[in-house]
Amino acid sequence: MINVLFAAGAGRWPDYAEALPKALAEAGLNVDLSRDHAPETVDYIVTAPSGDVQDYRPYTSCKLVQNIWAGVENITENPTLTQPLARMVDPGLTQGMVEWVTGHTLRHHLGMDLHIHGQDGVWRDFVPPLAWDRPVTVLGLGALGSACAATLAGLGFPVRGWARSATTIDGVETFAGPGGLSRALDGAQIVILLLPLTEATRHIMNTETLALLAPGAVILNPGRGPLIDNDALLAALEDQLGHATLDVFETEPLPPDHPFWAHPKVTVTPHIASETRPRTAATVIAENIRRGETGAPFLHLVDRASGY
Repeated sequence: MINVLFAAGAGRWPDYAEALPKALAEAGLNVDLSRDHAPETVDYIVTAPSGDVQDYRPYTSCKLVQNIWAGVENITENPTLTQPLARMVDPGLTQGMVEWVTGHTLRHHLGMDLHIHGQDGVWRDFVPPLAWDRPVTVLGLGALGSACAATLAGLGFPVRGWARSATTIDGVETFAGPGGLSRALDGAQIVILLLPLTEATRHIMNTETLALLAPGAVILNPGRGPLIDNDALLAALEDQLGHATLDVFETEPLPPDHPFWAHPKVTVTPHIASETRPRTAATVIAENIRRGETGAPFLHLVDRASGY
């Protein structure tokens, strides 16, 4: 019997209590899934950054801690976590992100807000450029960023991508390392932030990097809130940038008195760009447990040195 502790929180348990046993059974695993195993008997932990387990030291037999979120920055900093840690990469999460990014990219590219909010009897003769005349840059080319970049390239946008290490994507011009960042951002009209949050990426969009963008450029941030220096963004929105659509923030929920709420050039969405779907996430969790039981390498392990 394999003991799996579900420690991702009581609020998430009802959905996973149905989806996860089904996925585990389909993987041929004999599992006791519970929210209440004795620590020393636990073989695997399914968790979230704000989950039930914050001290991992009693879990001496645990082979893997599986996060149900893609972001792991709030877990990797836990000094008691010495077990292998896997982040969530699953088809549902990726598809959700592609849909949010594509939708908001097209919204700004086509100038949809002009017509949605301009129902005042004024005939606005606005014709957007075609996609191939709208340079888009994606920062972060992991599973989510690569999928979004490839989708936008398929729609005809000239897409540039940047990551800390070299990456190849069909139809996308890619750059890497500190020297490639300015080249990726130079003249971009839409910038999409899908980087992990590390000390190297914190406030990567600041006064200097924002100044590289084309006049009227749009920022989409469904990645991590602290990727943007908020003060620099607000200053750039006064004269250079056209809009910022933000799904993530340094403090969540975004405080009601935050200037983003009332800013005419800011759209706030409540961290909904890509929610983990229990049905698809359960298959990833089951596969990693199967791998642990058969000696195969785990999927999507976090590199503690890089932070993701």
